[in-house]
Amino acid sequence: MAFALVFPGQGSQSVGMMDGYGDSSVIRETFAEASEALGEDLWEMVSVGPAERLALTVNTQPLMLTAGVAAYRAWLAAGGPKPSLVAGHSLGEYSALVAAQALSFADAVPLVRFRAQAMQEAVPEGEGAMAALMGLDIEEVRAACAEAAQGEVVEAANLNAPGQIVIAGARAAVERAMTFATAKGAKRAVLLPVSAPFHCALMRPAAQRLRERLLTIKISGPEIDVLNNVDVVVEGDPEKIRDALVRQAFSPVRWIETVTAMAARGLTRVVECGPGRVLAAMTRRISKDVEGGALHDAASLEQMLTELRKE
Repeated sequence: MAFALVFPGQGSQSVGMMDGYGDSSVIRETFAEASEALGEDLWEMVSVGPAERLALTVNTQPLMLTAGVAAYRAWLAAGGPKPSLVAGHSLGEYSALVAAQALSFADAVPLVRFRAQAMQEAVPEGEGAMAALMGLDIEEVRAACAEAAQGEVVEAANLNAPGQIVIAGARAAVERAMTFATAKGAKRAVLLPVSAPFHCALMRPAAQRLRERLLTIKISGPEIDVLNNVDVVVEGDPEKIRDALVRQAFSPVRWIETVTAMAARGLTRVVECGPGRVLAAMTRRISKDVEGGALHDAASLEQMLTELRKE
């Protein structure tokens, strides 16, 4: 019954995203715990919205952390086994660390809000951008970025799946890279509705602030292996985990390599834990040897339990 659980990050949020879990007391209690940690009603926010409120980075990050942890707790409460490995896409790595008991949930909620604020404040609004490029491989994307930089920052930020790579940097440079990428054969080049250029060199000031904050946070050796974004390795030393979280802020999310590394470990099932099915879809595109699944509502959670019990 060896499988991996992966946690989504920003982009999977939506108003009512927890409705599919029904009236689960575990879900509500997790949101109540997070709300107490922030002094703000996150359940009301996620249930009522509006969508624009959820899309604010300072709200998205604690909401998605809480949603992932809540879904994981619901899985355990239903009798689901612990995974052999966990990972998270960008912000989702914090959910993975909570699931592995390396980071307490009470510490993680205000920590990710601080992370969000630091990232938002690192680049003045409107000066940065991110764009999704479809149909190019990583070397073609890097070449387009190199041509487009012209003294500004533009880099591959999210290596999500073959032919699906997100770039980030200064807005003008990102727009130039979109043009170069299209000339190189990209099927699509689309600006993303984000408030900051995550996972690029422009986030270094945010990373420095995050480093100082992380020094005040207790991190323990994980009880479940956590495959990190920045190096695609499992770290057990708390100081190395702390350092990886700092570097993650300005480094690309190496998701293709993450799923490939899971397959190399012999894991044949990767299950997304939380609202949405973005990572499950990416998994199927990355590796034919790994089956993607999701715990995006109560029904899918029960279905996954049934499937795993048959193995």
